[in-house]
Amino acid sequence: MSSETLNTAGAFSQAKDLKNRIFFTILILIIYRLGTYVPLAGIDPQALKEIMASSQKGLLGMFNMFSGGAVTRMAIFALGIMPYISSAIIVQLLTGVSDYFKNLKEQGEIGRKKITQITRYGTVLIAFLQGYGVAVGLENAGNLVIEPGLAFKFITTISLVAGTTFLMWLGEQITLRGVGNGISLIIFTGIVAQLPVALSTTFELGRTGALSTLFIVFLILMSIAVIAFMVFIERAQRRITIQYPKRQQQGAGGSVASSSHLPLKINTAGVIPPIFASSLLLLPITFVSFNAGSGPEWLNTISQFLSRGHPIYLSLYTAMIVFFAFFYTAIVFNPKDTADNLKKYGGFVPGIRPGENTANYLDFILTRLTVLGAIYLSFICLLPELLISKYQVPFYFGGTSLLIVVSVTMDTVTQIQSLIKRQLETLKTAAIYSVDTIEKLQYVRGQIRSLEDLQQSLKDLLSTTEYE
Repeated sequence: MSSETLNTAGAFSQAKDLKNRIFFTILILIIYRLGTYVPLAGIDPQALKEIMASSQKGLLGMFNMFSGGAVTRMAIFALGIMPYISSAIIVQLLTGVSDYFKNLKEQGEIGRKKITQITRYGTVLIAFLQGYGVAVGLENAGNLVIEPGLAFKFITTISLVAGTTFLMWLGEQITLRGVGNGISLIIFTGIVAQLPVALSTTFELGRTGALSTLFIVFLILMSIAVIAFMVFIERAQRRITIQYPKRQQQGAGGSVASSSHLPLKINTAGVIPPIFASSLLLLPITFVSFNAGSGPEWLNTISQFLSRGHPIYLSLYTAMIVFFAFFYTAIVFNPKDTADNLKKYGGFVPGIRPGENTANYLDFILTRLTVLGAIYLSFICLLPELLISKYQVPFYFGGTSLLIVVSVTMDTVTQIQSLIKRQLETLKTAAIYSVDTIEKLQYVRGQIRSLEDLQQSLKDLLSTTEYE
């Protein structure tokens, strides 16, 4: 009975593990949100508010979205987790062109740990460069800094680097002890934190008559439809059948062939193409806003052509999204390596010869899928630009932010479902083991009773023999 109790208790302790993971994740995200309200030292709040009000259309606006408003408050988390993302992307790109990183990738768990460590070092280096750039930019932005000088630059740089490093550690803790990918959840939280403000602003415009009630209802219904469409595309896969040679079955005279599927997503590149395209196109606007329009004339002209809603901006934005969709897909998925691995383990695509023919076939399928993925990304990212430029909608509908929110939500829900499934299997195993243990105990008790009855019968027989 003690074994049954221990296994049942262990099963219930596993059932509590999901609650603990969820509570831990919420606690870490609350700490992150509190950190976005801790300002840097030596900055005039009123002057900062005026400068940030005129800089939201540039690169700072995108960073502010990812950091959950920390940029507008110039908090210690102003850099957010973007240095880590930049470092991870750089390392991932190097794995496709550098032999050293290719060897690390092929070393399994040991190589993965080394790559993770290199990514951390890269994060600190990028955060240091960006932090120093922010400190210099703040000093050059009028009367924003109360006491400019070397001390301000040093304190600001160290504070921003420490904030980014702490966020990186929080993200890793969520990944290890919480639910979902920690880095993605931090970005997700920063984006979602801005939604109530955008919604309240939209409803306020409806109350004042700037936006009609019918248009707001149409906007809400369109948002729901686009989210459903994004979920459908993100879950869509092209499954390529992979067969393996026949193997002899143990205990039987025949053989059986096994098969599996190679899933290829429509949007293999994810949210990387819009982030790259937005960053490059918003750089001129950011420089002009920092210089208050006093920069070179050619830079002001470029900034005007790259303003949101301008045909040249929309055309370049679409072209860059398409380019980076193909570029990043080629980095993360190599048809030749996949074909070589299939050939190594005896797998093949039915009707396609292993080796180079399989690689060409996979490349053909992936190219067609990437075309659809690039069209999908362009549509999702151009929709908010049109709404903002034509209808002055303050709610950043669609685009990079919505792509991140939808993908992170889907990944988190999938992980929670896998945790629940694993715990249900544990409970089921424990229940089966408990029933089996009870049956064994009943059998043993029956045997003991039989032995006791036999012993008593022998005693009675012996006592009768002695009497006779």
